[in-house]
Amino acid sequence: MINYAVIMAGGVGTRFWPKGNYKVPKQFLKITDDDDTLLQLAYKRLDDVFKNTHIFVVTNVIYKQEVKRQLPKIPEENIICEPVGRNTAPCIGLSCVFINRFQPKANVLVVAADHLIDDVDEFHRVIKSGLKFVNDNGGIVTLGIHPDKPETGYGYIQYDSDIYADVEVESLNNVSTERIFKVKTFAEKPNLEVAKAFLESGDFLWNSGMFIFRTDTMIEEIKNYMPELYESLNRLSDNILSTSFPKILEDEFSKLKSISIDYGVMEKSEKVYIIRSHFGWNDVGAWDEVYNIKDKDPDGNVRQGMTITHHTKNCLIINDLKIVAAVGVEDLLIINTENGLLICKKGEAQKVKDVVDYLRRKGMDQYL
Repeated sequence: MINYAVIMAGGVGTRFWPKGNYKVPKQFLKITDDDDTLLQLAYKRLDDVFKNTHIFVVTNVIYKQEVKRQLPKIPEENIICEPVGRNTAPCIGLSCVFINRFQPKANVLVVAADHLIDDVDEFHRVIKSGLKFVNDNGGIVTLGIHPDKPETGYGYIQYDSDIYADVEVESLNNVSTERIFKVKTFAEKPNLEVAKAFLESGDFLWNSGMFIFRTDTMIEEIKNYMPELYESLNRLSDNILSTSFPKILEDEFSKLKSISIDYGVMEKSEKVYIIRSHFGWNDVGAWDEVYNIKDKDPDGNVRQGMTITHHTKNCLIINDLKIVAAVGVEDLLIINTENGLLICKKGEAQKVKDVVDYLRRKGMDQYL
């Protein structure tokens, strides 16, 4: 059983403005109290399961040097550079093309560079179960996270509790049995009432955006449901050893639509399964999550940089410049950088993307 891992690291992370920006997106930032960036943490979680030569990173061409700097153990040829971002379906398809050069029908785990996982041992156990399942059965396995609250910021996946397979995996000197269920349906980010109904039903899980599959299975499903992408991948595969490959890659990606693998394949395929996972997952989607994961002072504040707080509670204050003083305020996100100053009410951080969209529309790229 030959296993590979792919870290998707090409996103811009617009909800992390002004600290996260086009030059330094959030996957390259030190978000936690750890000294590692999110990308480095993602790599470390894989290092014990996959060989360095079997770990690939897909990123935008403008971030290649930063990936090399942050992950010096990754072979340079394992850094796959997209000329332009086209969402996760082309990203995953392109990774299959590269991996097939080394190992046709390889088992592949795809993860995002900007997630956090608390229980790494449990994460390893789960992915080993998924890798064994796809190796023996084909199919595409996604990792579903047990919801602990009616979250409106995540997509959901419903599974069929009556259709499943049991997989035995040796882990930490024990043999564990993983029950892998057939997926019924995918659901987009719901409103609060629908999220509550999902939680009460007991058969909906958060969509983590992590996938396990054999390359031949994924390419076959892309062929079935995304024929235009399949044709582009074939052309890329035929020319991957050519000196003109970078130009061909640029031409092909310029024609592709921006489509997620969920929408393009997973929601249509009959070969999708899910593992119910409990490893402390967080996608760190916005500044609210940064506040949640960091240590607080006695007033419930998270402070970084030169800050003064007076009669201030439950705030996140990150300051890269001179000094920030917060007086008599509560439940604010205050991020002060060279790009700009963000003052946001907690719970509203998802809307920071609207600020970035406004700046882009107004041609104010110097602040992005």
